[in-house]
Amino acid sequence: MQSPSRVDDHQDLRDAVSDLCSRFPNEYWRRIDEKRGYPEDFVNALTAAGWLAALIPTEYGGSGLGLVEASVIMEEINRSGGNSGACHGQMYNMSTLLRAGSEEQKQRYLPKIATGELRMQSMAVTEPTTGSDTTRLKTTAVRRGDRYVVNGQKVWTSRLQHSDLMILLARTTPADQVSKKVDGLSVFVVEVAAAMKAGMVVKPISNMVNHETNEVFFDNLEIPAENLIGEEGRGFRYILEGLNAERTLIAAECIGDGYWFTDRAVRYSGSRTVFDRPIGQNQGIQFPIAQAFINVEAASLMRFKAAQLHDAGKPCGAEANMAKLLAADASWQAANACLQTHGGFGFAAEYDIERKFRETRLYQVAPISTNLILAYVGEHVLGMPRSY
Repeated sequence: MQSPSRVDDHQDLRDAVSDLCSRFPNEYWRRIDEKRGYPEDFVNALTAAGWLAALIPTEYGGSGLGLVEASVIMEEINRSGGNSGACHGQMYNMSTLLRAGSEEQKQRYLPKIATGELRMQSMAVTEPTTGSDTTRLKTTAVRRGDRYVVNGQKVWTSRLQHSDLMILLARTTPADQVSKKVDGLSVFVVEVAAAMKAGMVVKPISNMVNHETNEVFFDNLEIPAENLIGEEGRGFRYILEGLNAERTLIAAECIGDGYWFTDRAVRYSGSRTVFDRPIGQNQGIQFPIAQAFINVEAASLMRFKAAQLHDAGKPCGAEANMAKLLAADASWQAANACLQTHGGFGFAAEYDIERKFRETRLYQVAPISTNLILAYVGEHVLGMPRSY
């Protein structure tokens, strides 16, 4: 089955990524999931091919591509049956460094990220008591001479055990000393190996998806002042720019999942015969699959709109949020249609549907819940009263 939206200006890119992914079939991802492992070989292959350096400008050793192309890469990984969640952080975390980092920081880190010598897979923002209310975070970074001293706790900090660099958001000015609650937060590059030796403790969180994520504790962790990204106190704004990229890329992954589920459902419904007819001939099977496919196609268009605005340097918060919501809903609808089509076999690990079903369910909740997106659109797009 060929999606109309997948025959586009990026077909050569799609084919190249798909070819690499074909070396890592469903059996590979199933073994990784069963072991609760990390797809090291796959991530290394992506890095060697240059795909994880897509957003790094050519002068720093990257491919110099845009978010549009990065989204296609993420989509194709999930479309192949893989899981971009193991490596997508490198794409959107770099957005903060690329847009707000100093030239010295870019020269120090980007070429090594491009070659794979360093990985920047992790972002520490969320805290146990703040969740989506980021401006109330309690982790502090106090300037002392040429260093910042960090104390606090983060949660759901993903891929940290497979990352050399981490983006950290912390409060550098107390909340009661700023005129706007978005002020006084700053963002840093943390070198993970050094931090682990100097006061940072990492505790893995077991979860329903094979997703490496952690609690992180900071006890007087010292960070060089030169690791501050941009201006002190403006970190929340820098993070927001990165989050728009994150939501657009997550949307692309959900779109890839949506196509994977509909492909599987179509194939199975055509081959499974009950009462002397393929079950796909029955409208009760056919219509949910068709509806899911339509919704995936529509979400894909919004994804491209958000990515194009981002690449043009234009505001894209509304589009990125809407793309993420549409794609998450579409992939979840496709997952349910696929599982229902397969019946009991959909629960068997060898069919891979239950694995992908668990993976795509995450995106109803993270990295931003659908409810918060609706609240954002209600307030910032429709001009309705703030609901929280």
